[in-house]
Amino acid sequence: MLDQINISEVVRIAEHAWSIIMDIYESENMDIQEKNDDGYMSPLTRADTEANAYIVSELKKLYPTVNMLSEEEKEVPYYIRKDWEYFWCVDPLDGTKEFIKRNGDFTVNIALMHRDTPVLGVIYAPVHKTSFYSVLWQWAYKKKSENIIQLIHKTKKEINPKVLRVVASRSHRWEDLDAYVDAIWKQTWKEIQFVSVGSSLKFTLIADNQADMYPRFVPTMEWDTAAGQAILEELWYSIKIFPEGDILKYNRENLRNPFFIAE
Repeated sequence: MLDQINISEVVRIAEHAWSIIMDIYESENMDIQEKNDDGYMSPLTRADTEANAYIVSELKKLYPTVNMLSEEEKEVPYYIRKDWEYFWCVDPLDGTKEFIKRNGDFTVNIALMHRDTPVLGVIYAPVHKTSFYSVLWQWAYKKKSENIIQLIHKTKKEINPKVLRVVASRSHRWEDLDAYVDAIWKQTWKEIQFVSVGSSLKFTLIADNQADMYPRFVPTMEWDTAAGQAILEELWYSIKIFPEGDILKYNRENLRNPFFIAE
């Protein structure tokens, strides 16, 4: 199946959702509502639903046999999806709170999953007009305008042997994050720098060598992380469950992710 997927088409779909999202972003009416996200109330806008309708429709046209799991689609019962071999995992607007604040820190996330593992990932940042994408065993890339560069893994010590750059959520900062970093990392690094951004941009900072690690100790869902994990793993970074240290897997009965550290 993976060899039948045209990554350029998937990137095009993510990028073309830009006009839908930005038209609403720049409008007077976002039509903000609230929805229940696995027990947590979260905002929902017209951009979420309209971008979702477009992305799902386009993916189904190109790949009608591939199943769909999207944040804004009706949830598929586990007894049905547990046997899926391939499926799309989509967040049409990741970072809705940042979208509402109009600070630019939101993304479109599309991942192709093989059973419990992301094998293709696309993250598109509409305001920045920048795409990050990868396909298993085909490396990872950053595209801004028409300029495409291949991303390269660098270790923390290669980038700066004295400073550890830690990504923190802009809207979901864990109150004990500073204490955790101090306790675990202060003995190794002379300086800790925190970088705060929203949505899946946190994963792209690591992929683009602008940050070193992203500890996440507040709730996320599978569609929040799948595309980012595909990109990072193609660059030989990892997302591991905290504190167990196992690689984060997908299509679980409960779609809420455990705590994790990306690095």
